[in-house]
Amino acid sequence: MLPLENIVVIELGSSIAGPYASKILADLGAEVIKVENPDGGDATRSWGPLLKDGGSASYYAANIGKQSITIDMMNPEDISRLKCLIFDRADIVIQNLRPALADRFSLGAEELTREKPELIYCNIWAYGNKGPFKDLPGYDPLMQAFSGITNLTGEPDRRPSRVGVSLLDLGTGMWTAIGALAALQQRTITGRGAIIDTSLLETGIGLMTLPIAQYLASGKAPARSGLRGPFIVPNDGFQTSDGILVIAVGTDLQFRRFCVALGREELSQDERFKTNAKRYENERELRQFIADAMSTNTRNVWSAKLTETGIPNAPVQTIEELLTHPQVVACGILQAYEAVDARFVGLPLSIDGVRPESTPHAPALGEDDQAVFKFMKDQG
Repeated sequence: MLPLENIVVIELGSSIAGPYASKILADLGAEVIKVENPDGGDATRSWGPLLKDGGSASYYAANIGKQSITIDMMNPEDISRLKCLIFDRADIVIQNLRPALADRFSLGAEELTREKPELIYCNIWAYGNKGPFKDLPGYDPLMQAFSGITNLTGEPDRRPSRVGVSLLDLGTGMWTAIGALAALQQRTITGRGAIIDTSLLETGIGLMTLPIAQYLASGKAPARSGLRGPFIVPNDGFQTSDGILVIAVGTDLQFRRFCVALGREELSQDERFKTNAKRYENERELRQFIADAMSTNTRNVWSAKLTETGIPNAPVQTIEELLTHPQVVACGILQAYEAVDARFVGLPLSIDGVRPESTPHAPALGEDDQAVFKFMKDQG
């Protein structure tokens, strides 16, 4: 039995953040009913590449394990049917419609929770539920830029860069799921639901926790540093003869071992590098010594040697390298869906050693219209 069995989620959303939040809940056992516009449905249905059944890989990735119903928001009868569904069955509503759109169609948090106080209603915003920008739309790259993440990403001598994945969409989906789960627990105590508000901007600010703390403490903002990590030296990526290896030497003892593995034991006795504080001061010189040594052999050879010595390291991998790596294969996080001859990333957690997994099917547009509304009719 999965933890959220018998919990019903109504998803009023599209693209990534809202659907990803409800997919997390679906993987944990909730029944998720996805509400879509009959004219095309979720925007990700048209995103490439396509699978062998003609469906979008992006759509599958965020919508496996759900049901799909179609509601024409311009049709009062459809709105009435949807509200009846929510009042009759829903424990949780998740919406990431354009700002103010839910209220316009009488589907906003205040109205629905007034009618059904035990309902948990999750709003996903771009900029947040307060302030002068609260009604503005926004997307992941925009919020990475606005939150300061873009300014800290990339090489120091080049223009800022966005993170290469939908970091804030997925992160906001996670926060939404966390909020919904907390509200479920609260409801078991009080009998009342809650209104949960999350946003891409607040997720971005949350991810900036350490840089913001550093700035508030020192008055100095961290700068872009590429692969170079903070606080310890060396903590950077180095070019080997066939690829980049990222190395993090956390203690002075590790540094002495690192120098032995590098074939440059004398560096550990150099006054410029004996302590992390000294290495931080003289990082440029030390980095050149390391770079010269690392270039003499392959990434795998250096990784094996450093791992044997107890030095944390990791290669910069392509997606192909990642998916075929024995560690990733052993984790079993990729789940196969034979109907479309594809694999997708599962939930990044296990419960009692088992990774929760929802039904290996992403619904066609409106696939469950008849079943969902027939169930309501049968229930009276």
